[in-house]
Amino acid sequence: MTPAELAQAIKNHARQLGFTQAGIAVPTPSPAALDAYAQWLKAGYQAGMTYLATPDAQQRRADPTQTLPECRSILALATPYANPAACPPPGSHTPTGKIAAYAWGDDYHETILPRLKQMVEFIEAQVGHPIPNRYYTDTGPLLERDLAQRAGLGWLGKNTCLIVPGQGSYFLLAEILLGIDLPPDPPFQSDHCGTCTRCLDACPTQAILPNRQLNANLCISYLTIENKANIPESLRPLLQNWVFGCDICQMVCPWNLRFAPPHGDPAFAPRADTPAPPIAADLCLSAQDFNRKFRNSPVRRAKRRGYQRNLATAAVNDPQRRLDALLEKIAQEHDEPLVRQHAKKRPKSG
Repeated sequence: MTPAELAQAIKNHARQLGFTQAGIAVPTPSPAALDAYAQWLKAGYQAGMTYLATPDAQQRRADPTQTLPECRSILALATPYANPAACPPPGSHTPTGKIAAYAWGDDYHETILPRLKQMVEFIEAQVGHPIPNRYYTDTGPLLERDLAQRAGLGWLGKNTCLIVPGQGSYFLLAEILLGIDLPPDPPFQSDHCGTCTRCLDACPTQAILPNRQLNANLCISYLTIENKANIPESLRPLLQNWVFGCDICQMVCPWNLRFAPPHGDPAFAPRADTPAPPIAADLCLSAQDFNRKFRNSPVRRAKRRGYQRNLATAAVNDPQRRLDALLEKIAQEHDEPLVRQHAKKRPKSG
């Protein structure tokens, strides 16, 4: 089997495993991507994610052979998740929150990592011997979107997401570092965002910057997931009813409005009441109930205290103020000080 035939066989097998997009890149990131990453860190846009700015993290992103010395090729993969536009809006009789679509089902790490292991086993079976490898899905020191672009999967949109032509941006990315030479795919060179600024205009907190970077300090996804402390009071009203992540900048993107398929990989199918969780009920979840409801769910990343902090913020933001009585109880009696603090109501306007 020639290297080109092996590369094609790998891509075919990847698609059989649910990776609808597959491409190959060389290990070296582009100088422009490295410079942009350095400038992003220098500006402090990583917010509380200080682990991204350590010397080791920067060195590994600049040179994947720091992670796998034998690395000679990188397989970039993407698998689709649910289109949030396909989820019917909830009824208005009770306040509900919003959860980012990638988190509607089971934790994608639990699905993707075993698939990556299967990919490695397939490749080793084709070449007839073990291959040095490492594989990740947003867990490794890689510039994932730059890697996907260099492997020909798509381009970096103004909303900072990878956009796949004719498919949109509702994708989870993964990578396999391989100690074999494979012919790289042509990088995706075109930019199809044009003059559109819908994502920048729609972001409630103005977290998306004109240079295709994201200020995590302002990003709803960061504030509701990675941020473990207080949400700044000035930003709380802007979170609306997002309680885990945010899809706004993707939902307004014309590429998603026109081309994103309604359903993603069946492995990430939405769980009952996860896309629009009932705020009152979930605010009252005990630690045991929270762990039971969100077992194997990405929502557990926020932990109960963070999730209920977000729910309290959404309850305060309810324009009809239907949960004021519950908020008063939460503000006085909740076992987590963080949640009590965010349950404090703002004065009624007028």
